[in-house]
Amino acid sequence: MTNERTRVLFLCTGNSCRSQMAEGWARHLHAGAIEAYSAGIEKHGLNPNAVKVMGEVDIDISDHFSKDLSDLAGLDFDLVVTVCGHAHETCPVFPGNARVVHRGFDDPPKLALDAKTEDEALSHYRRVRDEIGVFMSELPELLSSQPNA
Repeated sequence: MTNERTRVLFLCTGNSCRSQMAEGWARHLHAGAIEAYSAGIEKHGLNPNAVKVMGEVDIDISDHFSKDLSDLAGLDFDLVVTVCGHAHETCPVFPGNARVVHRGFDDPPKLALDAKTEDEALSHYRRVRDEIGVFMSELPELLSSQPNA
């Protein structure tokens, strides 16, 4: 048995919102067991509304920054979780024994485009934040399941 934490990457299109929230939840809930990272297929910058709604649940992601896969070169991952359809469809092959799973979540910025108020816009971010939080609470079960289960 090793004392190393399981290295998990959350991958999205722009690493601005969903993957950042997932990394924040994983670090908050599983810091002792999981070494969490996030990246995007491209960099879009950190979404301030994602920072705001994560702060509402006492998870500070304000020091996170948008990364692409080249920023994580040299790291081997045990699990890669694609959190949006585009990342899932364009997910590269990872070296080593990385297991890749897809858990898609709605895109809060897209959902909030027609919002009439800030609170209406943030409601989309909050819903997705909470859905990601539920998934993160179940992450240890996913990690212990068989790869093809």
